[in-house]
Amino acid sequence: MAKLKAPRRTLDSYTLKHINKTIKAGDCVLMRPSDPSNSSYVARIERIESDARGANVRVHVRWYYRPEESIGGRRQFHGSKEVFLSDHYDIQSADTIEAKCTVHSFKSYTKLDAVGNEDFFCRFEYNSSTGAFNPDRVAVYCKCEMPYNPDDLMVQCEGCSDCILAEIQEGREFRGNNLKVCPLLSAMMELIQFRSHLCCPIGI
Repeated sequence: MAKLKAPRRTLDSYTLKHINKTIKAGDCVLMRPSDPSNSSYVARIERIESDARGANVRVHVRWYYRPEESIGGRRQFHGSKEVFLSDHYDIQSADTIEAKCTVHSFKSYTKLDAVGNEDFFCRFEYNSSTGAFNPDRVAVYCKCEMPYNPDDLMVQCEGCSDCILAEIQEGREFRGNNLKVCPLLSAMMELIQFRSHLCCPIGI
């Protein structure tokens, strides 16, 4: 007669001794990749379970994808800490959790005073089979009609209320995407260029 599997039980929370953190359903975590050269995986815990003795703890997770892991790849407007909540579910050992992290809403992320290693943001859900996003479009702010990348400086004109992406690159050179803008916005762009040059070290 086949031996019956011992029933597993759901845990309300579980303390990870190797990182001294307590996790529960709904928490976001960083998980160890199989290839050490890859970045840690980001996941949301859906459920925690153990065997009848409270050992062999496993977590049911829903994966977040980074833009480069999606079918369309990373695009200009994707932030460096942006992730997509996918429809990909999995079961992993709790021992593979490296740290707890926070996945903010886009609005909350843009209000952070400082972004830490464990801070991410999500504004899309992602279908891993079809490559579709929900929502399939978001508001655009720049004159170039691209969604806002919170890593980039955006300048808003007080006169026309238009916004434009201002890129201050190495050497602190300014460019505004060569788009037609109103005179006041153009003046604001020139002011940013002037201030950026003031911040440059004086060469000898």
